[in-house]
Amino acid sequence: MVHGDDSGLKLPPKVAPTQIMVIPIQQKKEGVLDKAYALRDRLLKSGFRVKADDTDKSPGWKFSECEMRGVPLRIEIGPKDIENNKCVFVRRDTREKIEVALDDVEAKAAQLLETIQKDMYEAAKAHLESHIYKAVSWDEFCDTINNKPGFVKAMWCGEQACEDRIKEELAATSRCMPFEQEQLSDTCVCCGKPAKKMVYWGRAY
Repeated sequence: MVHGDDSGLKLPPKVAPTQIMVIPIQQKKEGVLDKAYALRDRLLKSGFRVKADDTDKSPGWKFSECEMRGVPLRIEIGPKDIENNKCVFVRRDTREKIEVALDDVEAKAAQLLETIQKDMYEAAKAHLESHIYKAVSWDEFCDTINNKPGFVKAMWCGEQACEDRIKEELAATSRCMPFEQEQLSDTCVCCGKPAKKMVYWGRAY
């Protein structure tokens, strides 16, 4: 859920149903569609999940739909590209455009999808880590929940009454009890009794 922007989804290549979309430019011109299909077939043979958009819609519309659906990589190919024996790769995550020789398409696609996967993971991890806070007192816990979006790590005694109070007063609930426990303090953030678990707390938005 951390992926996406105002244009739509951003899917990591490993889970994207379509990893690559080939988009022909000026597809009514002779040879353009054939070249797009040939590119698609080459990439399919190399094991990528790939489609070619041969609908009658404009290239701009196709680009937008591709972005909305979160396709990690689109390949644009038109008459000028074919003349120069190249195509254009466009990353969904950064929108960076890269010119690629037609002979290098498979190798470059594999390399780029790997890079996109890694970059997206690193960005999501950094985003998550920058939105996790810790609290050891009730006042600190309330202040953090009310003023900072994200998760708060805090100790819990294991009593339902404390969980109910937190939910009632702060609209926050327990999100998870990590296997790797941290001892932030010895007492429950809510009641002050001996703590049993470190829990991630957060609000649902």
